[in-house]
Amino acid sequence: MDAMKEYGSMGRAALEAELSFQQSQYDAFKQKGLKLDMSRGKPCPEQLDLSADMMKLENYIGENGVDTRNYGYLEGIPEARRFFADVMRVPSPEQVLVCGNSALSTMYYLIDLGWRAGFVDSIRPWRFCTNIKFLCPTPGYDRHFKVTEYFGFQLIPVPMLETGPDMDVVERLVKDDDSVKGIWCVPVYSNPDGYSYSDDTVRRLAAMETAAPDFKIFWDDAYCVHTLTDEVYEVLPILDECAKAGHPDRAMMFCSTSKMTFPGAGVAAVATSRKSVEHILKNMSSMIISYDKMNQLRHVRFLKDRKGVLEHMAKHRAIIAPKFELVKEIFTRDLGSCPGIAHWTDPKGGYFLSLYVMDGCAKRTVELCKQAGVVLTPAGAAYPYGIDPHDHHLRIAPTYPSLAELEQAATLLCICVRIATLEKLLTK
Repeated sequence: MDAMKEYGSMGRAALEAELSFQQSQYDAFKQKGLKLDMSRGKPCPEQLDLSADMMKLENYIGENGVDTRNYGYLEGIPEARRFFADVMRVPSPEQVLVCGNSALSTMYYLIDLGWRAGFVDSIRPWRFCTNIKFLCPTPGYDRHFKVTEYFGFQLIPVPMLETGPDMDVVERLVKDDDSVKGIWCVPVYSNPDGYSYSDDTVRRLAAMETAAPDFKIFWDDAYCVHTLTDEVYEVLPILDECAKAGHPDRAMMFCSTSKMTFPGAGVAAVATSRKSVEHILKNMSSMIISYDKMNQLRHVRFLKDRKGVLEHMAKHRAIIAPKFELVKEIFTRDLGSCPGIAHWTDPKGGYFLSLYVMDGCAKRTVELCKQAGVVLTPAGAAYPYGIDPHDHHLRIAPTYPSLAELEQAATLLCICVRIATLEKLLTK
């Protein structure tokens, strides 16, 4: 069974024999009583331990005598604004707002702001526009899609290429339709494929003609320093490119320390034009007096600057890079011998890779894995409305399990892919 022929060339009897063999392998795994949850990209305990010293901070007086334990500085303390400007490669700290512990909640707030009050370049709030739409590079981040779905946007899928969203499609959709209000982007080591945007893609996004004057690029730079190799990919700075193209207010850029230090207890920031920063602060002041400045100060003193972040992330890489390599090795061993039933991406950073199986087999694969004790992200989650029209994509999150657990989970996953494929072929 090691030297498999391509399933498509096998006769029915051979397919049935192979299914029986894979089922016996599967039954053996079920008896192990596995209990592994790989449904989200979470840092493992060893990664969290890397930031333990951050919690030892005792002096909470910041620069210029700012007492971070008290009210004030809704825009973020000065050293935190400088820190994120450095990490995000933004021209000026005055273009940065340092917020709470979640970039996603900041994105939600700004979608809400556009819907409720509009932006500096809006003719009217989005809620008064008809049939508003948002572009969703697909496969993409499910939580992005859920935010705009919640506000009633029509989600428009755009094919995701190795260079970023298919710009021919994007430019066609935005040129004459003023109801298209924005696009979700994860520009570096994208969720879930691990692709990074090319210079041409960034320039075209910044310069393209849009019917909506307040079209927004929601630029989630979640993995800008999360490399799996010695090289850190640096995408062209979107704010600079938008300013050069005459669209200074177009991009909203997000970053957080959630997967640098502690998920749920990190610090998030948004960067945009100075004019947009003023508009956001004016509207935000009715909601909150200030965010957690003590946490901002802890992070700045611990991570220091972009150089310090990269040094810290090298320690993360040493822990998780072997996990990605292990998964790819098992995929090659157990699926590569049977061409045509699956292929996968080879990310150079980020927290995920994509596994593409035969059409109609993703949901069944997830179901089989769950029955044997391994929970994966639901099939279709990376698509608008959770619907993968081909039922062929699986988002794989290797970071949390130990290497021993991951070896079992990836081996089981391959068995499940084979079973789902064989079942599908035998129904034809």
